[in-house]
Amino acid sequence: MSLPTTSDFLPHIAFDSVIFGFSKGELKILLMEYHDTGWFALPGGFVAKNEDLNHAVQRGLKERTGLKNIYLEQFYTFGNLDRHKPEIMKTILSANGYEVADDFWLLDRFLSIAYYALIDFEKVTLLPDSLSDSIDWYDIQKLPELILDHQKIVEKALQTLRENLDRKLIGGKLLPEKFTMKELQQVYEAILGEKIRRSSFQRKILSLDILERHEKLFTGKSHKAPYLYSFKD
Repeated sequence: MSLPTTSDFLPHIAFDSVIFGFSKGELKILLMEYHDTGWFALPGGFVAKNEDLNHAVQRGLKERTGLKNIYLEQFYTFGNLDRHKPEIMKTILSANGYEVADDFWLLDRFLSIAYYALIDFEKVTLLPDSLSDSIDWYDIQKLPELILDHQKIVEKALQTLRENLDRKLIGGKLLPEKFTMKELQQVYEAILGEKIRRSSFQRKILSLDILERHEKLFTGKSHKAPYLYSFKD
């Protein structure tokens, strides 16, 4: 693989994606581990000169998850001076067999436009990029140490997710098309990081008039079978 050049990509602009998934009551995000470094990072990339920013982010996500039409929200731009650490990128490139000059464009200062993505955990096919040994799910409460300011990016994404929890119907993007009220409550609890009283949660959600009720989910105990729900269009 040849390294990208400024004839193909915009200099000084990058994107980073906090990709949320939900499984077994836990909120998770995708992290990459760079080859032969032990360093973990958010999936990110650069914007080609012939593509829109949103298309670049969608492309990056498709390459790593196999999914198209992922729910995306741009939430912040990170540009502090202290995020410029060229020695980190130089080490990553060196670990992959690339030795570059100190004025190589990937060692320059970059502004990172951050997105969060919400995907159905069960539909993903994970594919590491050419500089990484792996890409995998990590519990949001048990993340390894991340490079640069990626921990701050995760924290800002989680804050934004909490603020938009009802308004953006976020729960529906992390669950199958039909789900139980308990499963939806588990999503809310995982995002908020706290337990919620079942009766209070159900009363609040039903009062929003955002759910369509369907048949019961029968599992052999018909008298306890919960209803299935989906979000209204």
